[in-house]
Amino acid sequence: MFYEVSKEVFDKLPTFVVGVVAVTGIDNSKDVPAITKMLEENAEAVRKYFEESGNKAKNDPCVVPYREAFRALGINPNRYACAAEALMDRIAKGKGMPEINPAVDLGNAISLKYKLPIGAHDIYTFVRPDGTGRGAADTGLEVRPATAEDTFRPFGAAEDEFDNPEDGEVVYVSGHEVRTRRWTWRQSEVGKMTEKTAGVLYPIDGFSDVNLAEVKAAMKDFTELLANYFARSGYSCTVETGLVDKDNRRFEF
Repeated sequence: MFYEVSKEVFDKLPTFVVGVVAVTGIDNSKDVPAITKMLEENAEAVRKYFEESGNKAKNDPCVVPYREAFRALGINPNRYACAAEALMDRIAKGKGMPEINPAVDLGNAISLKYKLPIGAHDIYTFVRPDGTGRGAADTGLEVRPATAEDTFRPFGAAEDEFDNPEDGEVVYVSGHEVRTRRWTWRQSEVGKMTEKTAGVLYPIDGFSDVNLAEVKAAMKDFTELLANYFARSGYSCTVETGLVDKDNRRFEF
């Protein structure tokens, strides 16, 4: 399997870097109190941070580079907030952070800790360009400009409800199934995390000249915590990590 960012994206975002964490063999069906506690504590720390700084999320130094990147990609950040901004804004307004399931909650907890946008995609839903081979070894996830063949099923939509991304819009896509529109703005119903999820790809978006140290620290946290909390009974989960940038655009796992 693979994760790849297109040259077109790096042409517009030359310092873009993605820490990629791929884990297989997990058990996402059991409660993990330690992750729930971590999510609550990190959310409270972020709430206090914004309370003390007096900043709005969109003006905070941890968010501004992503708003600038949205503009570079042709996305209006005032209409479409990136995942990091949406998360920070929710916490800053005192809305708290809901629990979803352990694998998603872990991603949100680490995202809050390092103030980074972190996605979560079910590895075994990836497909080939022709839509076949769901979960097969030669499938993967790409970040690239959308084409006319790409379709997007909004979160919560029925199986026959689809939108079409704008031509050239930067998307997360597997085959022609768009998993996230407008880079990190809105995730699809396809590939969402459930209690049956057995493999996850976590992309951690950052910039080599802004927060590379935080990206690497988040990767380390994932490696340790996934091994501690998600192994199936009698088995060990497998965690692989890689760094994707303009000189290394593809990570295979």
